[in-house]
Amino acid sequence: MAKLSVELEHYFFEEKRYSDIKITDILSLAGERIFGFLFIVLALPSALPVPAPGYSIPFGILIFLLAIQLIAGYKVLWFPHRIMKGSIKLETVQKFLEKGLPWLRKLEALTHPRMTYICTSLPGRVVIGVAIALMSIFMMIPIPGTNTLPAIGIFVTAFGLQENDGFISLGGLVICLIAGSMSTLIIFLGKEVIEGIVDLIKWSLSG
Repeated sequence: MAKLSVELEHYFFEEKRYSDIKITDILSLAGERIFGFLFIVLALPSALPVPAPGYSIPFGILIFLLAIQLIAGYKVLWFPHRIMKGSIKLETVQKFLEKGLPWLRKLEALTHPRMTYICTSLPGRVVIGVAIALMSIFMMIPIPGTNTLPAIGIFVTAFGLQENDGFISLGGLVICLIAGSMSTLIIFLGKEVIEGIVDLIKWSLSG
C-alpha cells in the first residue's frame, strides 16, 4: 500500500479532477482506512500554521461524528445526507496539501507498525475516539488559541491509527492532553493570562 502522502499527491495534483471535490470522493479515496484517513484530512487545515478561517467548525463537526462512530465500533460510516452532498474547492485542498505534505512525509519517515494493540483493540480505539471527540469540541470553540493545538493532537493521533503505530498515537494523545489543558485555561482565564504565564516561564529560564 502506497504512503498516504504519495496517494494524496497523486489524487489531488497529478490526476485530472473537477474544480469541486465532494465528500463522497474523499470517502472513496480513504478505502478501508476510513477513520484514520478522514481524521487526518479533516484536521489538517486547522493543524497547519496558516490561517484557515471557516473550516474549524464544519470540519470539527465531521470529526466529532467520526469519533463517536469509532467509539461505537462502526465499520460503515454514516453522515447526514446534506454533508454527503457537500464539496470543497480543489484549489483550496491543494493549498492546504502544499503546506501539509512536507510535515506528513516527515511523520511517515518515523512511522511503522508497533504497539498495534493500541490502534486495533476495542479499548485502544475507544480511548482514541474519546480524545479526538474532545479535541474536535475545542476546535469548534470560536476563541483564538483553541483550534490549532487540538487539531495537531487529532492529526498525530489519527496518523498513528492510520498506520497501526501505537507509539505515534500515544504521542498524539499526549498532545491532546496538553491541548485540552491549554484550551481550558484559555477559555477560563483568557489568552492574555496564558501569554503572561508563558512570558514568566521564559523569563525564569533565561535568568
